[in-house]
Order: sequence, then structure tokens, then C-alpha cells
Amino acid sequence: MHDAVPNPVRDRLQACLNAQRAALAERGPLSPERRAECLDGLANALIRHADDIATAIAADFGHRSVHETKLADVYSVVAALRHARKHFRTWMKPRRRPIEWMFQPGTGRILYQPLGVVGLIGPWNYPVQLTLSPLAGAVAAGNRVMIKPSEITPRTSALLEQVVGEVFDPAEVAVVQGGPDVAKAFSRLTFDHLFFTGSTSVGRQVMQAAADHLVPVTLELGGKSPALLMADYPIEKAAERIAVGKLFNAGQTCIAPDYVLVPRDRKEAFIAAFRDAVARLYPTLAVNPDYTAIINERHYERLHHLVADARSCGACLHEINPGHETFDPAQGKIAPVIVTDAPDHALVMSEEIFGPVLPVVVYDDVDEACRFIAARPHPLALYPFSHDRKTIDRVLERTRSGGVAVNDTLLHCVQEELPFGGVGASGMGAYHGEAGFRTFSHARSVFHQARLNGAGMTRPPYGSRMNRLLSMLLR
Repeated sequence: MHDAVPNPVRDRLQACLNAQRAALAERGPLSPERRAECLDGLANALIRHADDIATAIAADFGHRSVHETKLADVYSVVAALRHARKHFRTWMKPRRRPIEWMFQPGTGRILYQPLGVVGLIGPWNYPVQLTLSPLAGAVAAGNRVMIKPSEITPRTSALLEQVVGEVFDPAEVAVVQGGPDVAKAFSRLTFDHLFFTGSTSVGRQVMQAAADHLVPVTLELGGKSPALLMADYPIEKAAERIAVGKLFNAGQTCIAPDYVLVPRDRKEAFIAAFRDAVARLYPTLAVNPDYTAIINERHYERLHHLVADARSCGACLHEINPGHETFDPAQGKIAPVIVTDAPDHALVMSEEIFGPVLPVVVYDDVDEACRFIAARPHPLALYPFSHDRKTIDRVLERTRSGGVAVNDTLLHCVQEELPFGGVGASGMGAYHGEAGFRTFSHARSVFHQARLNGAGMTRPPYGSRMNRLLSMLLR
């Protein structure tokens, strides 16, 4: 992140930031009326361009399920925008706070004010959802925003710039495009807040760059999110729900189940149930419009390398190819693979997989499974499957993760009333709904001194009166 950056890149970004700061100084933050207008306008623009978005993302991926795009990259953002539009006036109301008796009749309140100009860096895997969902909270809070979408999805990034331009003036929200050099320069700008979604390794670099100017950051990262199947839960139902979460977007999801822990005596039954679930969900793969391709050749080769490494480490591989198809590498699709008996040093057990490869790990009791999860970096999500409330509570007590979906996968991410974010290596900070509004707001404490008050009792010169007061306070 400290490489030299060409001056034209830095100057172009700085000019955009300067224009937004000038607008903030002259016109202030976005008014409540303008926030409402923009939130409505962006939701309508996304609906209007839903087919264009599906086409652009499919072109960037080589193939991307239209239905997955409209669910994950259009509907989810429209829902976030509408939720913010409905509630932001309530969120922004000042809140009264009680005052200690010795400072009464003074009063206290908290004002929620925009941070100013914030930066958003978006990823490639859900290039609309994970770029514009944070924007909903930033705009609801009244900020001006600069957006750097991913260069890995250039067609979608260009469309994002067009859609945003239909709703916002560049002094309100601006989209800046470019490659890694632009991303590096962007992360060094003196924003009032920087919001990054992407890998843990790049997140570290972003945080280091932001630290040079003490820019606070929200990092939405990833990690190895486990599914934990308990003995009491129906194995067919669990296998199907894990398959849905694993294979949506071909596993290129930051909260996809990365591996699954199963009771030792249920391993073979789970493999069979998972294989059957995949066959029901995707009877074919290579030509199935519902099954998404891997984003590019680099990630395609990375996934093949993970599988080859697991094989070389002595793991057993179980490819699932219901239609017995031959895959053309040029199409970028990979058949799901279950990996069993992988040792801890195998790459599939240490690196985030981000694709349709699922390690299965066996355990003998729930406490052992919890220790296995807790001994590793905190994941972004956890998926425990059990109908026993005490067992679920024990798992939640003994593990840490950004979020949890009990008896399903992914769905906690689309609840606007639940904060979404990581912990430890999976990120810091949260957004969605009111949590997003708070992330992009400054909670400003205001104390109002009363006309008649007892503050004089605590002022020098000190003497017997102060001694009596202190003896009363320090009882």
C-alpha cells in the first residue's frame, strides 16, 4: 500500500474529494428531504436497471445466474434502501440522556450527525449489493460519499457509475473507477470514514493506509465460516440448506459455509445427503443457467490448486457431477467437491475457499467441535444446526463469529434489523439498517447547563465545603 502512485491518479481523486468537501462546507450535509429523495431514487433506478445489472454481472463473471443477481444484487439493496427510507428520521432524532444528580438541573442529549465525506471500496463477488448497501446507511446519515467499485467487474462498475449518476450530483455521491493504483490512492485519502469490503489480506493494507491520516475504518472481510451439524438435526434438511449456502454464486460469498463439522458416525450419511441435495438443486452444472461460473482464470486456478493440494496431503475427494458432464475450462465452472480427511496443514483447512469446495470435519462431541472452531481465527458467520436450544446456546457461548444463522445459512445477512459485520480477523464494525446509520454518524454529546446550578460548589478555592462534598460522594 506504500508504492508510489502516479500524480494524475492521486490528483484526480483529491479533486473529487475537494469538491465534496467544498459542497459540504457551502451547503452542509444532505438534508432529510434530500436523503429521502435519494434513497427512493436509487431504489427506483435499481429496479429500472435490474436487467442491465444482470447482464453486466453475467458478462463480468462469464456466467452468473440471473436469478441470483436479482435476488442478491438488486432486491437486497432495494430492501436496504427502502428500510433506511422508512426509518432514518427516527434514527436521527436526538436522544435525551439522564444527568447525575450533582449536575442537575442540567440536561443531556445525543445528536446523531453525519461524519462528512466517507469512502466506500466495493468487492467483485456481489458488486452491487456490497457497494450500495453501505451507501444506504451513509446517505441515510446525511454524508457525501466517494465510491471505488471493483476493477475485476468493469462492466458492472461502469453501470454503477451510470446508475448513481442518475440519482446523485457528483458533489453528493461520486463513483471513481480504476485498477489497483486507484484503489491504493483511494485508501490514502483523508476521508472522515473509510468502509472496505474484501479479503482479509487487502483489508490489512487498507487499514494501514488509512492509519496514516487517522481515518477510522469499517472492514467487512471474510474467513472460514463453519457449519456445525448436531446429532439431533435431520441430516437431509441440513445438507440441503448447507448446499444452498455453499453453492449460491458458486461459493463466491464471504459468508458461505467454508467447511462443515459433522458427528463422526454421520459423515457418510452427510456426504450422501449433500450429494443428493446438489442433484436436486442443480441436475446439471456445465450448461445450467442457475449455476454460476468462477469470476476469472486466477480464481479458477486457485480453486483447482486447493483441491490438488488436498489430494497431495492425503485427503479424499468426492466430486459431485449429477449430469456426468465434461467441463470446458473456458466456461469457468467447477463441479462441487467434498473433501474429507484433510489434515490441518492442507490449504483447504487454512485458507478461505471462496468456491464450491467443502471440507467435512468429524467430531466426537459438541465441546470438541466448539474447541475446533474457537482455536481458529474468528469467522464472519457460524451455522449451527440443532433443535435443542440448550445445545445452540452452548455453541454460541463457546465460539465467536461475526453473525449466526441457526438451522440455515446466509439468511442473517439479509435482515436489515440485524447488524452485519465481522469480529477479529473477519472484520470490524457493522452495518445494515440502524447499525449502518450509526456507523456513518457521529454521536455528539451535548450537555446544557441550567441557569441556576450547583457547579460553583466544585470550584476553587477548595476548603471545608469541598471536603464535606467529597466525603459524601466517596462513601
